[in-house]
Amino acid sequence: MSRENAARGGDDTYQWYFRAAQRGDPYAQFNLAQLYLRGAGVERDDARAAMWLTRAASRGLAYAQNHLGAMYYGGRGVAPDDVQAARWFRCAAAQGDRSAQHNLGLLYRKGRGVRQSHKAAIGWFYRAAEQGMARAQAQLGDCYLHGHGVNVSHPLAMAWFRKAALQGHVQAQIQLAHMYQRGHGVAASPAQALYWLRHAAAAGDAVAQCRLGVAYADGRGVEVDLPYALHWFERAARQGEREAEYRLARMLASGRGVRRDLARAFDYYSRAAEQGVARAQFALGVMHARGVAVACDPVLAAHWYRRAAQQGDAGAQNNLGAMYARGEGVERDDVLAAHWIELAARQGNALAQYNFGAMYALGRGVARDPVRAGMWGWLAARAGVTKDTWLRAHARHKAQQAERVMVAAQTEGVGAAAGEHAAKAIPGVPTPGRGPAPQAQAVGQAAGPSVPAVRFSATIPELRQATLPAAARPVPVRRGFLTDAAANDYIAVPVNRERTRATSLMARWLVGMTGPRCLLRRARME
Repeated sequence: MSRENAARGGDDTYQWYFRAAQRGDPYAQFNLAQLYLRGAGVERDDARAAMWLTRAASRGLAYAQNHLGAMYYGGRGVAPDDVQAARWFRCAAAQGDRSAQHNLGLLYRKGRGVRQSHKAAIGWFYRAAEQGMARAQAQLGDCYLHGHGVNVSHPLAMAWFRKAALQGHVQAQIQLAHMYQRGHGVAASPAQALYWLRHAAAAGDAVAQCRLGVAYADGRGVEVDLPYALHWFERAARQGEREAEYRLARMLASGRGVRRDLARAFDYYSRAAEQGVARAQFALGVMHARGVAVACDPVLAAHWYRRAAQQGDAGAQNNLGAMYARGEGVERDDVLAAHWIELAARQGNALAQYNFGAMYALGRGVARDPVRAGMWGWLAARAGVTKDTWLRAHARHKAQQAERVMVAAQTEGVGAAAGEHAAKAIPGVPTPGRGPAPQAQAVGQAAGPSVPAVRFSATIPELRQATLPAAARPVPVRRGFLTDAAANDYIAVPVNRERTRATSLMARWLVGMTGPRCLLRRARME
């Protein structure tokens, strides 16, 4: 059919409906309103559509009454009015229109235009669900799952979700997958959970695609299949699913299942972080702090750490506290450092417990208290965080091995004057060079005598990299406290020699106490 004939046909349809509507035919009035709503054969006009729907609804046509209620609910073609929306939904629902029954149930559930009543909402949802409406069945399942207007019943929730899921309702399929994963109302079955997740993911739901990717990445109910997980993460990330963006960034940053690409990882971390994913914000902070795939920028690192820390991320709270303790990216403030590190330590973050113990040992940001220092040091040690652990963990990097050999040499070779100068430059940090560092020396001996001797500056203790071969040049030392790496461990954290005496102090106090219970009891007494 040519465009001219199609236009003529559309015009004829409009003229037929218009003449019938003027004669008072409610069906013609309803169909004419639909033409105005869609702009089919006539210029789109929501106000005229509302006018013809009002005429048809006044003559008792249930379809028109439900559509008119929806227009009042959404403020389309008329001023928003929840009371009028409830009135017209009720008129249509009383005639058995299942869409109107579902819509009236939503109004009762939300308390819009009517007094909120979950029991009344259940009644209308049930009427619509009995007519086979998938959305109402899913709403009933949600009510039974969370106890809205009824007692919680996982078996009934699963029954209604299943009815809706079999009709292709995506949210019901996702809920059904969750219940199979957790064993709510049915025996746990990862295979069934994957079955429903696949249906929802194939329908294009980004949340289902992300969770399906997680299942394949972590081997939940299926063998690990990283390329397939990457496929689903990419599909979900294209729709802006923030968890998928974070997961995809982790895989790209670590090279897990895909070629390592830090630039793309940074891009996806940024997208997820802007949407409020605390773990992505923490990872961005690490990348800015260490200059990974982006120029090193302590100010931006502190910004992202703060955003994640305000959401309760323990790693970010520890790192933000460490930056305040070092005065890196922010003005040095020991009180704020102690505040953030304490928040992380109380969440069980082992590095923060280590740092908080050091702050008590040194009296930085808190009153000096060797007992509390020992307590937090014991908690960190119980989690496996000690100086020896850090030395062993990073000994696999040649540059850092060389750095620790140099630290050992400096500890023995730098004079008292240099140590005093360094202590002035970094208030509160114990003076280096007042005794051997057995752990650092042990690493130096293991590395072998081939590393050349190096002289050091008498100010801030930094290595003179010009004297080292290019392959053995160390990563610059960050003064202060231990900080977390991102979740994928693509950044190594150098060990700081300025923590040596603080660690030794805590170790001495731990040896002197009778045990952890004594430490905790004494801390509570104070």
